[in-house]
Amino acid sequence: MMTPFSKMHGLGNDFVVFESLTQNIHINPTMVRKIADRHTGIGCDQLLVIGPPGDGACDFSVRYFNADGSEAEQCGNGLRCAARYVFDKKFTGKRSLQLQTATGVMAVDINDNNSITANMGQPELEPAQVPFSAAQRSVLYPIEVDGDSYQIGVVSMGNPHAVLQVPCVASAQVAVIGPKLEQHPRFCNRVNVGFMQIENRQQINLRVHERGAGETKACGTGACAAVVAGIQQQLLESLVRVSLPGGALTIEWPGEGHALSMTGPAVNVFNGYIKI
Repeated sequence: MMTPFSKMHGLGNDFVVFESLTQNIHINPTMVRKIADRHTGIGCDQLLVIGPPGDGACDFSVRYFNADGSEAEQCGNGLRCAARYVFDKKFTGKRSLQLQTATGVMAVDINDNNSITANMGQPELEPAQVPFSAAQRSVLYPIEVDGDSYQIGVVSMGNPHAVLQVPCVASAQVAVIGPKLEQHPRFCNRVNVGFMQIENRQQINLRVHERGAGETKACGTGACAAVVAGIQQQLLESLVRVSLPGGALTIEWPGEGHALSMTGPAVNVFNGYIKI
């Protein structure tokens, strides 16, 4: 049996999208790894499955699977792509949606200029909730990797993030430091790692090593976490443009106790069928 899919991306962070609204989709790690393989499969950073909500107040549910087969709690670019998918495929005519994820209900708006704004909720800054091992909450935490000490911000956007400020993202050792921080024992559930270069108080450059996927062209929750970390360190204003290798996102966070919003594109690349 051939199953329809869509290939989508948010700033180059790419997804294979399936719907379980009109068909049954059974996901397992082996299948995800085969589909995500860029040489022998379709190729993607993550796989999305959009289904009916378990909560009657929501419009749809969304599940995220990393290229290594592990399931992710949240994905900002994936959230925008899910909203674009259900609207373009005419599963809904609504431009304001409530999408159920593993970390809660996310409000998403499809704007008139075709950008998509997602309410990402309130960042979690308590280390135990990230989860991250620390004696007490701090703006920056010292951490050692191979005998070298780094200062990182730690934030959960529904999934865990470590944010490391660097003088230049172009020369940042993302492929070396990223995997080692991802697997650091102080992060019991692994972590996404952002390398942030501050241009000014309303502009940053960012590269992200994603947990279970490696470096991606963009990471929505990573952009959110970087802005939160920068604001916490009093380095950034409340409205920030985040430039990633795949393009730019606009992040707005009034501060602690408030929800954060993320605005950016979501693009359908092509549609196809695959035997799974």
